[in-house]
Amino acid sequence: MTLPPVSSAHVFGPVTSGRLGRSLGIDLLGEKICSFDCLYCEVKPTTRLILDRREWVPTAQLLDELRQWRDAGHTPPEVLTLGGSGEPTLHSGLGAIIAGCKALFPNLPVAVLTNSSLMHLPEVRRELQAADMVLPSMDTLIEAEYRRLNRPHRQVDLQRMAQGLLAFRQEYTGRLLLEILLSKGINDSNANLAALQDYVARLQPDRVDIVTLSRPGAYPEAVAVDAATLGRWRATLCGHAPTTACAPLLCASEPLPRQDPETLAQAVLASLSRRPQTALQLAQALHAPAVAVQLALEKLQQSGHIQHRGSKTDDPSEQFFSAI
Repeated sequence: MTLPPVSSAHVFGPVTSGRLGRSLGIDLLGEKICSFDCLYCEVKPTTRLILDRREWVPTAQLLDELRQWRDAGHTPPEVLTLGGSGEPTLHSGLGAIIAGCKALFPNLPVAVLTNSSLMHLPEVRRELQAADMVLPSMDTLIEAEYRRLNRPHRQVDLQRMAQGLLAFRQEYTGRLLLEILLSKGINDSNANLAALQDYVARLQPDRVDIVTLSRPGAYPEAVAVDAATLGRWRATLCGHAPTTACAPLLCASEPLPRQDPETLAQAVLASLSRRPQTALQLAQALHAPAVAVQLALEKLQQSGHIQHRGSKTDDPSEQFFSAI
């Protein structure tokens, strides 16, 4: 099987997001450029730990790729998500990219994922104002936990970051969906729960998503917490903002289209090049029959394009795959 390279594309998916539904991703960086090197990152370890805002990928190129995707006649996603390989607020053209997304897809909301590390910068907060949804993360307010879990650039100050997010909340009129990711034995402490309880009460997000690892992280030290811990955290914080279990959102009302096996294999490989996924997650994201996705996975394994990345349980449907 001859497959085209997928590393040059900056528009990927749609993928099924537990927080947003069927999401078309736009990778603003092109490689793992980030201000953090989180233990749990589902992409890969950070290759460039940096705080410099630059036009890492030309803004015009990103929008042209998005235009080509639109004109190809794909089934529209539910949301456009700026994220990808690293921290999207490191792209100096963020504001222009958000505006371009809205011009190309005027009926779709634009969401931005961020680790909150640049929220202290007024220009970043100003550019984010145009997004319909901003999804910041704040995993811990305990300095030692933060250094161990998020492994930030040495100049990223935790308290300044937290204050920057509070300032953004005062200015922002869109939806703010806070994420807290728990890793067993690192940031699931009672001290962090108490600190975040106070912080969430001050922040007043529209929703707080308390989650744990659902696929292999960048480093083996990151381990999922158990269901009881998740439940306790959600119960504690739900008084300050709605919480969600982040179950995948399915688009079951749409018929599953028949796809050429070669085209489907290319789509599967492109999706797996972004993050590890199970066969079920791929089928949901690509709107493809599960049997066809499984056949594509088998062919891609045989050709050496993907590998098995382990499983959360002994259930074969929970097996993760990633591109090599």
